Amino acid sequence: MRFKAAFILAIGLVVVGSSFSFAQTSEDEFVQKYLRKFEKKHTRKLAWVSGYFSVNRINRNNGYNDFAVYESTNFTDGEIPWIKQSFAVGVDMGMIFKERFVWTLGGEYWMKQGDKLSGSYFYSPVATSISDPRSELKVYGVTTGLQYYLMNPPPKDGILKKMAVRSILSLGYYHADWDLWTEYANLNLATSTSTGNNTTFAGDAPGVTLGMGVDYPINILNLVLGVDMTYLYLNFTKVAWYNSLDEEVIVTTTGTSDGRVDLELSGFTGKFQIKRFVSW
Repeated sequence: MRFKAAFILAIGLVVVGSSFSFAQTSEDEFVQKYLRKFEKKHTRKLAWVSGYFSVNRINRNNGYNDFAVYESTNFTDGEIPWIKQSFAVGVDMGMIFKERFVWTLGGEYWMKQGDKLSGSYFYSPVATSISDPRSELKVYGVTTGLQYYLMNPPPKDGILKKMAVRSILSLGYYHADWDLWTEYANLNLATSTSTGNNTTFAGDAPGVTLGMGVDYPINILNLVLGVDMTYLYLNFTKVAWYNSLDEEVIVTTTGTSDGRVDLELSGFTGKFQIKRFVSW
């Protein structure tokens, strides 16, 4: 009887031990499965933010420069300078996805272009002297686009260790304000006459940027120097202002609608940015 009781007790201990071992194994597998699922769901994300300064070498053959040449002949001893390059400041952010692709979003403000003449000048269209005539442009816009790392995409931790190369495609929406001297001989498209007074001529236009860029680590606070060389296509074709009768008033070099001045600001652009990657 004692042997029988001991045998039953041994069998019971084996069953209990096996059950405990199975339960422990099942619990470990469950924990590991949850951790793998959590890690897969919470993959690291990588983005960057930057501030930049850019220089746009505006194509010399543009509507504004034609206007400047034409109007300079209407001034006695006065000349309206061409616009040759524009300077801009802005901020960008980029979200990296699928390792090499970047979605970007940014905004920029172009520093004032054009000039203001000091003194009194005889202006032929109104046959009188005018004081301090000016022609000044202001431009600002927002952009979004895609970039693709051709070489050395940034690692997941965001610490760039060697030069990376990017291709760039972005679309923008820009606004331009053009302030001209009050006495400028404009054209009212509704009446084919000049108004004798001017307010700010303004317009909106899309822009397209295409080019290449490089990122280079500078080993200070994990900052990166970015240099982009691109071509910007930006042409304002509807620059005008509207009077109280909603009549369109435009700038022209011929006194007719055929000579309407477009603000063509396209050109090659150099962009210099200080960038920092953010990983989480």
